[in-house]
Amino acid sequence: MGAFDNLLLSLDEGITDFFAQWNIYSTIIVTAFIGFLTYQISTRKDPDTHPMLLVRQSQGSPVRQPGQSPVYRGQSAPHGMPLQTGLNVKDPGASRWARGRDGDLRDIWRQAVAGVQEDGPNKGAKGKILSVFGTEHVTEHSLDDITRQINLIGGHIKEQGGSRVAIYIPNSVELLAALFACAFYNLTAVILPFEQPEEDVISMLRQSGADTVITAPGSFPFDLVAKHYPNLRQLIWIVDEGSRHMDWNEVPEGTGSSVNVSTWHEIIGDSPAAAGRELPPLEGQQEPSDVILFWQFKSGIPSEMVTFTAGNFASAIASQLFAIPTSQKMGPSDLFLPADSLANSHTLVLTLAALFSNASVALNSVGTQAYDLAAATRGISPTILVATPAALVKTHQETASNFSSLIARNLHWLQTRHLTQYGVMPTASFLSSYYDSLRPSIGTKPGKLRLILTAECVGSDTPRLSSQMLSDLRAYTGARIIYALSAAKVAGAVAQTLFYDYRVFEDKCSHFGPPLSSTEVFFKDMGEYKTTDGVSKGEIFVRGPSVSGGEAALGVPGYMRDDNTLAYA
Repeated sequence: MGAFDNLLLSLDEGITDFFAQWNIYSTIIVTAFIGFLTYQISTRKDPDTHPMLLVRQSQGSPVRQPGQSPVYRGQSAPHGMPLQTGLNVKDPGASRWARGRDGDLRDIWRQAVAGVQEDGPNKGAKGKILSVFGTEHVTEHSLDDITRQINLIGGHIKEQGGSRVAIYIPNSVELLAALFACAFYNLTAVILPFEQPEEDVISMLRQSGADTVITAPGSFPFDLVAKHYPNLRQLIWIVDEGSRHMDWNEVPEGTGSSVNVSTWHEIIGDSPAAAGRELPPLEGQQEPSDVILFWQFKSGIPSEMVTFTAGNFASAIASQLFAIPTSQKMGPSDLFLPADSLANSHTLVLTLAALFSNASVALNSVGTQAYDLAAATRGISPTILVATPAALVKTHQETASNFSSLIARNLHWLQTRHLTQYGVMPTASFLSSYYDSLRPSIGTKPGKLRLILTAECVGSDTPRLSSQMLSDLRAYTGARIIYALSAAKVAGAVAQTLFYDYRVFEDKCSHFGPPLSSTEVFFKDMGEYKTTDGVSKGEIFVRGPSVSGGEAALGVPGYMRDDNTLAYA
């Protein structure tokens, strides 16, 4: 017998012995192994972004000044190129290759009314503007009707000699209409934080020099303001339908005030039906006026008044649009819900970006902050949500308590593993169907929410979110989360995490990603926080076209991590 025959005999005996020992346990082990391989192969996906893009998210300047760090810019605005200054608005008849204008708030509304201009299946599509009242009552507003309100309210204030308009109402269509009315009629808009103490309201009116107030009965201390603020010349009440039979044009007795009092609905209703249907022409329009906001610090610290130019807002809006990948950009299929006050510059900039993208926008009466996302989204199913850190902390705590069982914990581990190890958002599967029942209740149709935007506010009481908490929330909600750093003198955000950055670190506060395309960041020595050749650390400074005054010190220490993302020190 040759060597080959011996080999075949040994092989035959080995196979025979192997199957002779086969039993039910062998079947279970092999079946489990094949199932595991099949699951790994069938569910494996390429990462949402190349991992190397997350390793170095910004770049420092080659030279730094004594006592400060290099200047850091995001990869979308490298050194040697200008920061993003505007919206690149193309006027009718302009060459498609010519550079457009930076634009201002007027171009935001013109774009919302005109609809999508790019060629494609969505060309001409327009977003909707919805008002949400309670759980059932959702009202859609005609864009043409809002245009009419913009013209009539702006024209009325202008005719009465107004120039600085304080807007003191919660999130509503009237707030947006008043803001755009100021933009089109060269009025300075002053957006006041809602639900403030009476003395704070009077103080903010004095600081801003407002001569006109747009507000709602029951929330504005008219008697006190008329007595202590003599510069008020006009008051426009926004009255609910159930109270419009009352006389709202009276001035409080004994105040000696000469305030011209009118109501929003009377200004609109008393005008001819054909009046105000067309926006003021683009040709010959004046330079846009400023927008004044008030930044709220920790309790006991007075608010800071900040004046933003039209250029600040145009730059900030453009940078937010640029920060979202092309395949994920906002559009007519999206429903955008700001569950935070529009008096916050970060929320306001994102809302204006949604309007410019022709996304639908839903508004409800969020006074200062919505702490309950389930309540804020009743009656609608947003795809994009602006939420406060406090609301996300509450959602995380409530949802985490649902994952106490062994099955739920293991399913959450699998979801988190897809995010952190594979770099992909978990998709719907047979195993995740049980997981879906434990998700937080956000919107009437679970699964539609795709993006949550939130921001840490420098100097305020906002709770800080760790990268682990953000990862948990991505798994809980099925939505990507962008975490930004916002500051008083910066329209929008200083920096924010990348769209596809799902990484988790051992931290108490997550990093804030790289600077946006409208900002650049550097550090100056601050006490124990000093920059060396190897470490960029110190007081955070930001400058760029979205910064009021061009440059601002944030007053807090920070540093650049190894991946060149901004973080608190």
